[in-house]
This record gives sequence, C-alpha cells and structure tokens, in this order.
Amino acid sequence: MGSTKGLGEQVSVLESPETVLSTWTSDGKRRWMYPVLSEGFFARRRKIVGWILIILYFALPVVPIGGHPAVLLDFIHREFALFGIIFYPTDTLLLMMTLILIILSVIIGTALLGRVWCGWACPQTVYLEFVYRPIERLIEGKEHVRKRRDDGPLTPDKAWRKVVKYGIYLIISLALAHTFVAYFVGWHHLVEWMLDKPRDHWGFFVLMAGTTGLVMFDFANFREQMCTIACPYARMQSVLLDPDSLIVSYDPTRGEPRARRSKAKLQKEADGVIPAQGDCIDCGACVRTCPTGIDIREGLQMECITCTQCIDACDDIMAHIGKPPGLISYTSENNLAGKRTRLMRPRTILYLVVWLGLAVTLVATLAMRSNYDIDVGRSVGDPYMVLPDGRIANRLRFRVRNQTGLPSSFDIKPVSPANMEIRIVGVSPITLAPGEMKRTEAWVILPRTAFTTDKRTASFHLSFSDNTLIETSFTLLGPSP
Repeated sequence: MGSTKGLGEQVSVLESPETVLSTWTSDGKRRWMYPVLSEGFFARRRKIVGWILIILYFALPVVPIGGHPAVLLDFIHREFALFGIIFYPTDTLLLMMTLILIILSVIIGTALLGRVWCGWACPQTVYLEFVYRPIERLIEGKEHVRKRRDDGPLTPDKAWRKVVKYGIYLIISLALAHTFVAYFVGWHHLVEWMLDKPRDHWGFFVLMAGTTGLVMFDFANFREQMCTIACPYARMQSVLLDPDSLIVSYDPTRGEPRARRSKAKLQKEADGVIPAQGDCIDCGACVRTCPTGIDIREGLQMECITCTQCIDACDDIMAHIGKPPGLISYTSENNLAGKRTRLMRPRTILYLVVWLGLAVTLVATLAMRSNYDIDVGRSVGDPYMVLPDGRIANRLRFRVRNQTGLPSSFDIKPVSPANMEIRIVGVSPITLAPGEMKRTEAWVILPRTAFTTDKRTASFHLSFSDNTLIETSFTLLGPSP
C-alpha cells in the first residue's frame, strides 16, 4: 500500500462525467496511462503464460514439423502449413473449416471465461505488459516519477532516458517485425534476404521498414488504444457474455458504502465504536493499476481486458487493512447475486456441439484426403485435331500436386477405351518434389470409329512411384458421325 500512496493525485483517471473513453479526456485529447504494477496471485501466473507465449511466437515460424515450419502462411506460393498439416489452394473447404473452428474457440472461451484472451494471450497485451512496459519502468522509473518527468520540461535527464528507451524499443520492434514476416515467407527465405544486398530485395526492406514502424508506433505510442478503440473484439463481448460468464467484477454488497478511512477508524468499526462502512476504503488502487484506466467499481465496461491486475491490487490492500480478499474477484454476475454459476448451459452446449461436429468433420476430411490432387482439363486451342491417318487427337492438361512430404513421380496410362493412345508432351515419368504442382500436357488419340457421337468419355490411370494408382476420367471431343 505504501508504494501507491499519493499516486491518485498524480494519475487522474476520470476528470469529468463527459469523458467518453478512459483513454480520452472530455475535450477529446489522449489520456496517457501510467498503470501501477501490482504483483500477486494472478500477475505471477500471467507472467508465466505470457513468456511461454512469447517463446512460442518466436519458435513457430522456425521449428520444423514434417519438413515445414510449424506455422507458415505463404500467400505468394499459396501454401499454408499448420503444425504438420499442409493446406493448398484446392483445400478451400478445409481452410474455411479451420478458420471457423478458431472463431468458435474464441466464442466458447468468451462465453465461459469472459475476455480472457485479451488479458492473458493477446500479443498486444503480452508484449506491452511483459516486454515494453517493464523496460519503460527500468529506464524511466515508477509511474508517478515518470508522469512528473513527462509533464515537465525537456531536460538532459529526460532526454537520455527517452533516447535509450526508444532505442531499445526499436531493436525489439525490429525483432518482432522480422518474426511476424517469417510467418508469411518462411524463416529460411527471410535469412537469405537479410544476408543479400539490399538492392536485390529492396521490396523486402521496404516491407520490413513499414512493419517495424507499425510495431514501434503500436507499442510505444498507441498502446491500450488498440484494445479500446481499434480491436473489434471489444465490441463483440457484449453479445458473447451472459450472467454465467466469468468476468472481473467488484462486489458492491460487500464494498459499499465506500469511504476513505485510516486503520484506526477501521479498528473502531470492528470494535463497534462507530458505524461500519463497506470494505472498500476508496483508495483507488484498482484504478491506478488498470492498463486501460477504468474504474471496475462502476461495473463491467467495454475497456476491461480481464487482465486481473485490479484483483491483485485490491487483495493487497485488503491484506494491509486486515480484510479478507475477493472484494474484486474473477467471478460471474450470478455468483455475485448468490446464484450458482453454470458452465454448461444451452448456449455453451450448442457452441461445443457445433465445434466438435466441425472438428470431427475436419479430421475425417483430412484423413480421407488423397496424397495427390489431380485435375484434368483441355489445353488452349482447337477442341480436337484430325490426324493425317484419320484418327482424332485431343490435347489435355493434367495438373498434379504432390501432397506428401516425399518426392514422387508419375506416369499416365490409358484405361478405356482399349484402342486409346497417350503421348506425353515432354519427359516421362514426371517428377514431383514434396508439395510441388506440375502441369503436364498429353495427346490422347482415338480412332474416328470410337466416336459414336461428338463426345466420348476416356479413363486414365496415374501411376505414382509410391505405388499409388489413381483413376480419372475426362470427356473427349470428336467429329459428329
């Protein structure tokens, strides 16, 4: 309690009833946040989760699984790798199902645990609270010192601290930007580009400069406004939450009427000498520690990111004044009202049923997906050609993608009709690297007598080096009898 005493005069949060958002003043200017660090039960666990996520963020585009990065979203080559599963442009349905599963997971998590993603797992919160702000505190000091220095004139002491802080911010932003781009181009290509001359990959350097600038602006300046203004998820939570959802909440039945008083007055209340007030001593610790600057005692607000810092701050105050913890707690509205919190309720059961159905369908579809994606089409030009010997030739295009993790090769052989001939344009068999797609043209030749109409269905075998045999059919065109 001693570390935060008197900070309320330094850090004003709600200047007037006209304030629209906690990050703005009544006249529309930016209100800079100086959240006080509150160590406690939740803070320690958030720090562990945060650093695990930071390690994962840097590791996912680097650590290989099945010959590909754990996560690679290569839009240029239209190839997406997710934990050993490779998705190609022809897997539109699978990609859509995966995206729906991710969105449903967020919806289910919000319905059960509130806005826990924002406070515990969102990269915006994780990096701001566990990387950028700790560096700021280390260089510029505690919150009340930093605010007093920021409000004052530019001095040599203020200047060198700002230069050092933003210099470190720039280095970290460069690392984050490179890692972010690695998710889309692959770490191997990224290293090659960095080692080559800038003029050989000037587009990459422009991209990295822009990405670094955006990361730097976000974490050095925009900060909590990303959560309160830019992020659409904050607007969605009102329809995703219900009275059974877990939220950070203040208990008014225990805390009200709130009143400032000393330990001596609290003791007199306990002894029955003076009338007892609520447990809230109106110290403002919950407001000073909030990274978005809200007063949780006013109820759940859009700006609350469920970071639980106000819980740790309040529990610390309660311990100092001899009151039980939990005046601010991670609970549900029903629990505060004395009702039972139901995790399994109609909406969450419906969400889970849909999620499980999609998950089973996705797994089954992946299990049945062929090792090779084959598409047969007609080459550009005349629909058919009459050869000098009277036979009819169709020029077809075979598009084949190797969806295995091993190199392969294939040949195309006729199946029916029996008198069909196939002439491959180029070298046969055709080789395929892992994940490679090739287009192969072939002449399919039939006697004129094979066409009883102007169309005839032909079947082919694609024989692969791993003993996979796939039969496919296509309609050939010819002259009308």
